[in-house]
Amino acid sequence: MVSTTALQAQVYRSLPETERSEAIVNRISKAIALGLLKVGERLPPELALSEMFGVAPSTLREALANLRDQGIVATRRGRNGGTFIVKQPFTSDDAMKKWFQDTSIAEIRDVGDEHAAIAAAAVRLACERAEAHEVERLRELARALVMADKPELRARADSRFHIELAVLAQSPRLTNAEIRLQAETVQALWAPVSLTRDPERVTAEHLALARAIASDSPEEAQRLVLEHIQHDIHHLVDAKLSLEYPTYPQERP
Repeated sequence: MVSTTALQAQVYRSLPETERSEAIVNRISKAIALGLLKVGERLPPELALSEMFGVAPSTLREALANLRDQGIVATRRGRNGGTFIVKQPFTSDDAMKKWFQDTSIAEIRDVGDEHAAIAAAAVRLACERAEAHEVERLRELARALVMADKPELRARADSRFHIELAVLAQSPRLTNAEIRLQAETVQALWAPVSLTRDPERVTAEHLALARAIASDSPEEAQRLVLEHIQHDIHHLVDAKLSLEYPTYPQERP
């Protein structure tokens, strides 16, 4: 079996029996968009990948063919060959507008409630369990956001910070939940279809969280992460309303 990191193990975990090639395409695409898999990275060999997903080799080959058709991966032959990630997918503006149209304010707030519960637990555990070098990695991910110059890169940096925060809690269940939540909302948060988020403000909030964890201050870390998620949900609600009602006031301070 090919060795994988903890994050890759979440990406390549076995699929439920009802899910087929479309689920593999969806999971790999989301993992690339979230920065869990990187452009240039080689996927595990087909046999190993089909075993990790728990699907037949033919199902895996169908999924890879779909990803190749989308230009997300490319397969090279030869001694150093394999299937490589060649493009980071990002949802189109039209698809994001449809997401805002189809997602109610109550649903957005419900996602925020779940994210608040997951993140609050994760930061408290991270304060207990994170090592100094792991917190420094968190700071690096926070600074990567403000350095990004495209919406898709900012979305990836944002999601990687939150996922890494869950990783520091050393809880696979919290990490898996965080990955799912980021896949649901992070592209909508940075999509240039309505209101624009301030990357400097988001970076400052991320750095403040990293400082609270470094100083082993669970109460402060929990307060900061709940405020941060509240800002995210306010942004999504305001963005939805500004799309539906062009005269709606600009985003709240």
